[in-house]
Amino acid sequence: MDAYTLATRNTVEVVTDEELRTVLAGQKKRVYAGYEPSGEIHLGHLVTINKLMDLKAAGFEVVVLLADLHAFLNRKGTMEQVQELARYNRRCFEGLGLAGVKYVLGSDLQLDPDYEVMVLSLSQQITLNRARRSMDEVGRQMDAPTVSQMIYPIMQMVDIARLDVNTAVGGIDQRKIHMLAREHLPAVGYPAPVCIHTPILNGLDGKKMSSSSGNYISVADSVEEIEKKCQKAFCPPECEENPVLQILQYHVFPRVPEVVVRRPAKFGGDREFRSYPDLETAYRNGEIHPLDLKKTTGIYMADLLACVRDHVAVTGERA
Repeated sequence: MDAYTLATRNTVEVVTDEELRTVLAGQKKRVYAGYEPSGEIHLGHLVTINKLMDLKAAGFEVVVLLADLHAFLNRKGTMEQVQELARYNRRCFEGLGLAGVKYVLGSDLQLDPDYEVMVLSLSQQITLNRARRSMDEVGRQMDAPTVSQMIYPIMQMVDIARLDVNTAVGGIDQRKIHMLAREHLPAVGYPAPVCIHTPILNGLDGKKMSSSSGNYISVADSVEEIEKKCQKAFCPPECEENPVLQILQYHVFPRVPEVVVRRPAKFGGDREFRSYPDLETAYRNGEIHPLDLKKTTGIYMADLLACVRDHVAVTGERA
Protein backbone atom coordinates (compact mmCIF):
# COMPACT_ATOMS: atom_id res chain seq x y z
CA MET A 1 0.00 0.00 0.00
CA ASP A 2 1.43 3.40 -0.97
CA ALA A 3 2.06 6.18 1.57
CA TYR A 4 -0.90 8.33 0.52
CA THR A 5 -3.35 5.43 0.80
CA LEU A 6 -1.97 4.51 4.22
CA ALA A 7 -2.30 8.11 5.38
CA THR A 8 -5.87 8.58 4.20
CA ARG A 9 -7.60 5.22 4.61
CA ASN A 10 -10.42 5.12 7.18
CA THR A 11 -10.49 8.91 7.52
CA VAL A 12 -13.44 11.25 7.12
CA GLU A 13 -11.49 14.39 6.23
CA VAL A 14 -8.01 15.65 5.38
CA VAL A 15 -7.39 19.39 5.57
CA THR A 16 -6.06 19.75 3.01
CA ASP A 17 -5.42 16.90 0.61
CA GLU A 18 -3.00 19.01 -1.42
CA GLU A 19 -1.01 19.93 1.70
CA LEU A 20 -0.82 16.29 2.76
CA ARG A 21 0.60 15.33 -0.62
CA THR A 22 3.19 18.09 -0.23
CA VAL A 23 4.19 16.78 3.21
CA LEU A 24 4.44 13.23 1.88
CA ALA A 25 6.76 14.42 -0.88
CA GLY A 26 8.97 16.37 1.53
CA GLN A 27 11.71 15.49 3.98
CA LYS A 28 9.87 16.47 7.16
CA LYS A 29 6.99 14.17 8.04
CA ARG A 30 6.14 14.59 11.71
CA VAL A 31 2.68 13.89 13.12
CA TYR A 32 1.12 13.99 16.57
CA ALA A 33 -2.05 13.03 18.38
CA GLY A 34 -2.93 13.95 21.95
CA TYR A 35 -4.81 11.80 24.45
CA GLU A 36 -6.39 12.90 27.71
CA PRO A 37 -5.59 10.27 30.36
CA SER A 38 -9.11 9.66 31.63
CA GLY A 39 -9.73 5.94 32.09
CA GLU A 40 -9.49 2.69 30.18
CA ILE A 41 -8.30 2.70 26.58
CA HIS A 42 -11.12 1.45 24.38
CA LEU A 43 -12.05 1.07 20.73
CA GLY A 44 -12.76 4.78 20.44
CA HIS A 45 -9.08 5.51 21.09
CA LEU A 46 -7.97 2.70 18.81
CA VAL A 47 -9.23 4.48 15.68
CA THR A 48 -6.58 7.20 15.96
CA ILE A 49 -3.97 4.75 17.24
CA ASN A 50 -4.43 2.70 14.08
CA LYS A 51 -4.11 5.89 12.03
CA LEU A 52 -0.83 6.79 13.77
CA MET A 53 0.44 3.30 12.96
CA ASP A 54 -0.57 3.83 9.33
CA LEU A 55 1.32 7.13 9.28
CA LYS A 56 4.38 5.55 10.86
CA ALA A 57 4.34 2.95 8.09
CA ALA A 58 4.01 5.83 5.60
CA GLY A 59 7.28 7.32 6.83
CA PHE A 60 6.11 9.77 9.49
CA GLU A 61 7.86 10.40 12.77
CA VAL A 62 5.07 9.94 15.34
CA VAL A 63 4.67 11.91 18.56
CA VAL A 64 2.07 10.91 21.17
CA LEU A 65 1.13 13.59 23.69
CA LEU A 66 -0.12 12.19 27.00
CA ALA A 67 -2.13 15.28 27.85
CA ASP A 68 -2.23 15.23 31.64
CA LEU A 69 -2.68 19.00 31.96
CA HIS A 70 -5.47 18.98 29.41
CA ALA A 71 -7.26 16.26 31.37
CA PHE A 72 -6.82 18.30 34.54
CA LEU A 73 -8.20 21.44 32.88
CA ASN A 74 -11.12 19.43 31.49
CA ARG A 75 -12.03 18.25 35.01
CA LYS A 76 -11.01 14.62 34.55
CA GLY A 77 -9.25 14.28 37.92
CA THR A 78 -6.39 15.55 40.05
CA MET A 79 -2.92 15.90 38.55
CA GLU A 80 -1.81 12.82 40.47
CA GLN A 81 -4.72 10.79 39.12
CA VAL A 82 -4.29 11.81 35.50
CA GLN A 83 -0.51 11.29 35.58
CA GLU A 84 -0.99 7.77 36.91
CA LEU A 85 -3.45 7.13 34.11
CA ALA A 86 -1.01 8.61 31.59
CA ARG A 87 1.58 6.00 32.54
CA TYR A 88 -0.99 3.22 32.20
CA ASN A 89 -2.29 4.57 28.89
CA ARG A 90 1.22 4.58 27.45
CA ARG A 91 1.64 0.91 28.30
CA CYS A 92 -1.67 0.18 26.56
CA PHE A 93 -0.60 2.10 23.44
CA GLU A 94 2.70 0.26 23.31
CA GLY A 95 0.91 -3.06 23.78
CA LEU A 96 -1.34 -2.19 20.84
CA GLY A 97 1.75 -1.85 18.67
CA LEU A 98 2.41 1.88 18.88
CA ALA A 99 6.06 1.38 19.74
CA GLY A 100 9.15 3.12 18.40
CA VAL A 101 7.43 6.50 18.66
CA LYS A 102 8.06 9.52 20.88
CA TYR A 103 5.88 9.86 23.98
CA VAL A 104 5.64 13.29 25.62
CA LEU A 105 3.94 14.00 28.95
CA GLY A 106 1.99 17.21 28.57
CA SER A 107 3.19 18.81 31.81
CA ASP A 108 6.83 18.27 30.76
CA LEU A 109 6.17 20.39 27.67
CA GLN A 110 3.52 22.85 28.78
CA LEU A 111 4.98 24.36 31.96
CA ASP A 112 7.90 25.91 30.09
CA PRO A 113 7.89 29.75 30.31
CA ASP A 114 8.14 30.20 26.53
CA TYR A 115 5.20 27.85 26.06
CA GLU A 116 3.13 29.86 28.54
CA VAL A 117 3.98 33.16 26.86
CA MET A 118 2.81 31.71 23.53
CA VAL A 119 -0.48 30.62 25.13
CA LEU A 120 -1.00 34.12 26.46
CA SER A 121 -0.14 35.70 23.11
CA LEU A 122 -2.66 33.55 21.28
CA SER A 123 -5.28 34.20 23.96
CA GLN A 124 -5.21 37.86 22.90
CA GLN A 125 -6.32 36.87 19.38
CA ILE A 126 -9.14 34.45 20.18
CA THR A 127 -12.54 35.53 21.47
CA LEU A 128 -14.18 33.78 24.39
CA ASN A 129 -17.08 32.77 22.15
CA ARG A 130 -14.76 31.18 19.59
CA ALA A 131 -12.84 29.29 22.27
CA ARG A 132 -16.07 27.98 23.75
CA ARG A 133 -17.39 26.83 20.36
CA SER A 134 -14.16 24.95 19.70
CA MET A 135 -14.75 22.93 22.89
CA ASP A 136 -18.34 21.95 22.10
CA GLU A 137 -17.47 18.38 21.08
CA VAL A 138 -14.66 17.63 23.53
CA GLY A 139 -15.42 19.54 26.72
CA ARG A 140 -16.97 18.10 29.85
CA GLN A 141 -20.03 19.83 31.38
CA MET A 142 -20.04 22.54 28.73
CA ASP A 143 -23.40 23.86 29.92
CA ALA A 144 -21.34 25.62 32.58
CA PRO A 145 -17.79 25.85 31.18
CA THR A 146 -14.89 26.93 33.34
CA VAL A 147 -12.13 29.35 32.43
CA SER A 148 -9.75 26.36 32.39
CA GLN A 149 -11.70 24.87 29.50
CA MET A 150 -11.23 28.04 27.48
CA ILE A 151 -7.46 27.68 27.90
CA TYR A 152 -7.62 24.08 26.67
CA PRO A 153 -7.92 24.72 22.89
CA ILE A 154 -5.25 27.42 22.97
CA MET A 155 -2.85 25.00 24.63
CA GLN A 156 -3.64 22.40 22.00
CA MET A 157 -2.66 24.91 19.32
CA VAL A 158 0.62 25.61 21.08
CA ASP A 159 1.26 21.87 21.42
CA ILE A 160 1.27 21.64 17.63
CA ALA A 161 3.80 24.46 17.38
CA ARG A 162 6.12 23.41 20.22
CA LEU A 163 6.15 19.74 19.28
CA ASP A 164 7.40 20.86 15.85
CA VAL A 165 4.88 18.74 13.94
CA ASN A 166 3.41 19.55 10.55
CA THR A 167 0.47 17.14 10.81
CA ALA A 168 -2.17 16.60 13.50
CA VAL A 169 -4.43 13.57 13.89
CA GLY A 170 -7.68 13.45 15.82
CA GLY A 171 -11.27 12.35 15.74
CA ILE A 172 -13.65 14.57 13.82
CA ASP A 173 -14.67 16.03 17.21
CA GLN A 174 -11.28 17.77 17.21
CA ARG A 175 -12.03 19.64 14.00
CA LYS A 176 -12.96 23.01 15.51
CA ILE A 177 -9.78 23.13 17.58
CA HIS A 178 -7.65 22.11 14.60
CA MET A 179 -9.23 24.79 12.42
CA LEU A 180 -8.47 27.33 15.15
CA ALA A 181 -4.83 26.24 14.96
CA ARG A 182 -4.75 26.51 11.18
CA GLU A 183 -6.17 30.02 11.39
CA HIS A 184 -4.03 31.45 14.17
CA LEU A 185 -0.65 29.67 14.26
CA PRO A 186 0.69 31.49 11.16
CA ALA A 187 0.19 34.78 13.04
CA VAL A 188 2.79 33.67 15.61
CA GLY A 189 5.26 32.32 13.08
CA TYR A 190 4.23 28.68 12.71
CA PRO A 191 2.75 27.00 9.63
CA ALA A 192 -0.82 25.76 9.57
CA PRO A 193 -0.79 22.01 10.23
CA VAL A 194 -2.26 19.38 7.95
CA CYS A 195 -5.22 17.91 9.85
CA ILE A 196 -6.30 14.29 9.48
CA HIS A 197 -9.65 13.45 11.02
CA THR A 198 -11.00 9.99 11.81
CA PRO A 199 -14.64 9.06 12.44
CA ILE A 200 -16.36 8.80 15.79
CA LEU A 201 -17.66 5.24 16.00
CA ASN A 202 -20.91 4.08 17.56
CA GLY A 203 -21.03 2.21 20.83
CA LEU A 204 -21.94 -1.46 20.82
CA ASP A 205 -25.60 -0.55 21.36
CA GLY A 206 -25.63 1.65 18.27
CA LYS A 207 -25.67 4.83 20.35
CA LYS A 208 -22.91 7.30 21.20
CA MET A 209 -19.95 5.55 22.80
CA SER A 210 -19.43 6.68 26.38
CA SER A 211 -17.78 5.44 29.55
CA SER A 212 -20.95 5.99 31.57
CA SER A 213 -22.97 3.76 29.22
CA GLY A 214 -20.40 0.97 29.21
CA ASN A 215 -21.15 0.37 25.52
CA TYR A 216 -17.56 -0.18 24.45
CA ILE A 217 -14.79 -2.76 24.40
CA SER A 218 -11.82 -1.93 26.59
CA VAL A 219 -8.32 -3.17 25.86
CA ALA A 220 -8.35 -4.57 29.40
CA ASP A 221 -11.43 -6.75 28.79
CA SER A 222 -10.93 -10.51 28.96
CA VAL A 223 -11.49 -12.80 26.00
CA GLU A 224 -14.79 -13.88 27.51
CA GLU A 225 -15.90 -10.26 28.05
CA ILE A 226 -15.01 -9.24 24.49
CA GLU A 227 -16.80 -12.17 22.90
CA LYS A 228 -19.85 -11.70 25.15
CA LYS A 229 -20.04 -7.98 24.34
CA CYS A 230 -19.84 -8.68 20.61
CA GLN A 231 -22.57 -11.33 20.83
CA LYS A 232 -24.87 -8.81 22.54
CA ALA A 233 -23.98 -5.94 20.18
CA PHE A 234 -26.55 -4.18 18.03
CA CYS A 235 -26.19 -5.55 14.50
CA PRO A 236 -29.03 -4.53 12.17
CA PRO A 237 -29.40 -5.83 8.60
CA GLU A 238 -28.32 -2.40 7.35
CA CYS A 239 -24.64 -1.58 6.98
CA GLU A 240 -24.88 2.12 7.79
CA GLU A 241 -24.12 2.98 11.43
CA ASN A 242 -23.70 -0.72 12.22
CA PRO A 243 -21.27 -0.94 15.18
CA VAL A 244 -20.17 -4.51 14.42
CA LEU A 245 -19.27 -3.63 10.84
CA GLN A 246 -17.48 -0.52 12.12
CA ILE A 247 -15.28 -2.68 14.34
CA LEU A 248 -14.38 -4.85 11.38
CA GLN A 249 -13.67 -1.88 9.12
CA TYR A 250 -11.67 0.29 11.51
CA HIS A 251 -10.08 -2.21 13.88
CA VAL A 252 -9.84 -5.68 12.36
CA PHE A 253 -9.09 -5.24 8.64
CA PRO A 254 -6.30 -2.66 9.20
CA ARG A 255 -4.47 -5.28 11.27
CA VAL A 256 -5.06 -8.62 9.53
CA PRO A 257 -4.64 -9.69 5.88
CA GLU A 258 -7.96 -11.54 5.77
CA VAL A 259 -11.02 -12.29 7.86
CA VAL A 260 -12.52 -15.78 7.86
CA VAL A 261 -16.16 -16.23 8.85
CA ARG A 262 -16.34 -19.82 10.05
CA ARG A 263 -19.67 -21.59 9.68
CA PRO A 264 -20.91 -25.19 9.50
CA ALA A 265 -21.32 -26.53 5.97
CA LYS A 266 -25.12 -26.57 6.35
CA PHE A 267 -25.02 -22.78 6.74
CA GLY A 268 -22.79 -22.22 3.74
CA GLY A 269 -19.38 -23.15 5.12
CA ASP A 270 -16.47 -20.80 5.76
CA ARG A 271 -16.13 -17.51 3.88
CA GLU A 272 -12.83 -15.68 3.45
CA PHE A 273 -12.63 -11.92 2.92
CA ARG A 274 -9.46 -10.02 2.02
CA SER A 275 -11.03 -6.57 2.17
CA TYR A 276 -13.71 -4.84 4.18
CA PRO A 277 -15.77 -3.76 1.12
CA ASP A 278 -16.11 -7.42 0.08
CA LEU A 279 -17.37 -8.40 3.52
CA GLU A 280 -19.78 -5.47 3.65
CA THR A 281 -21.20 -6.40 0.26
CA ALA A 282 -21.74 -9.98 1.37
CA TYR A 283 -23.49 -8.83 4.54
CA ARG A 284 -25.62 -6.33 2.65
CA ASN A 285 -26.73 -9.10 0.29
CA GLY A 286 -27.74 -11.35 3.20
CA GLU A 287 -24.92 -13.83 2.65
CA ILE A 288 -23.60 -13.46 6.21
CA HIS A 289 -25.92 -13.85 9.20
CA PRO A 290 -25.63 -11.21 11.96
CA LEU A 291 -24.86 -13.90 14.56
CA ASP A 292 -21.95 -15.19 12.45
CA LEU A 293 -20.72 -11.62 11.93
CA LYS A 294 -20.79 -10.91 15.67
CA LYS A 295 -19.08 -14.18 16.56
CA THR A 296 -16.33 -13.54 14.01
CA THR A 297 -15.81 -9.99 15.28
CA GLY A 298 -15.50 -11.19 18.88
CA ILE A 299 -12.91 -13.81 17.99
CA TYR A 300 -10.72 -11.39 16.02
CA MET A 301 -10.94 -8.56 18.56
CA ALA A 302 -10.10 -10.88 21.46
CA ASP A 303 -7.04 -12.06 19.55
CA LEU A 304 -5.96 -8.53 18.55
CA LEU A 305 -6.23 -7.21 22.10
CA ALA A 306 -4.44 -10.17 23.71
CA CYS A 307 -1.11 -8.40 23.14
CA VAL A 308 -2.27 -5.47 25.28
CA ARG A 309 -3.41 -7.65 28.16
CA ASP A 310 -0.12 -9.54 28.10
CA HIS A 311 1.93 -6.32 27.93
CA VAL A 312 0.08 -4.67 30.79
CA ALA A 313 0.29 -7.84 32.88
CA VAL A 314 4.08 -7.95 32.43
CA THR A 315 4.55 -4.28 33.34
CA GLY A 316 2.16 -4.55 36.26
CA GLU A 317 0.33 -1.33 35.42
CA ARG A 318 -3.43 -1.16 35.34
CA ALA A 319 -5.97 1.64 35.70
